[in-house]
Amino acid sequence: MNLVGLTLDQFVRLLASDKPAPGGGSVAALAAALSAALCAMVARLTVGKEKYREGWEAMEKVRDAADELAREFLNLVEQDTEAYNEVLAAVKLPKETEAQRSFCQQAIENATQHAAAVPLATLEHLSRVPDLLREALERGNPNCLTDAGVAVQLVRAAAVGAAYNVRINLSGIKNGELVQAMSARMAEFRAQVERATGELEQLVDQRLNS
Repeated sequence: MNLVGLTLDQFVRLLASDKPAPGGGSVAALAAALSAALCAMVARLTVGKEKYREGWEAMEKVRDAADELAREFLNLVEQDTEAYNEVLAAVKLPKETEAQRSFCQQAIENATQHAAAVPLATLEHLSRVPDLLREALERGNPNCLTDAGVAVQLVRAAAVGAAYNVRINLSGIKNGELVQAMSARMAEFRAQVERATGELEQLVDQRLNS
């Protein structure tokens, strides 16, 4: 399914339909992509403007990193829906014989592990965005303050949403060691993002109040 090739209207209509995917995991990845895109926009609205020359070099790096992350997040939009569909396909496998039941159970386990790994990847990549946003806020075009501020909120929403999707899939995985490891990584990335976005939100508020 080529989700990222849809128009906004088509995507929203598909999201609102009775199809179970795309769902929250893909939307979390999309929110992450939008946050990175806003960050790249701030950088581009800084580079080339003589008034902000001192920030050009830093913003060029922010632009390139944010572009790369936006592309990765768009890939994750697709991957999350594909992973969910893999789980549905595994559940529908025949279960008439013992061999079929065993194969089905293993297929469900593998698909569910993949379904947890995708939003975990979203969280991991998200952990890189706050540093870029801090650079954008400190060295970028100050006229883009609220654009960066919206990006901060999107990062937070994407992180919480991705964590939800990791957790719901971990609950269906039988491999206890894997569950423990993925849960620890999820908690680490989510805490890192929430701590950083909290600091950035305060920075945005201070700038707006000054």
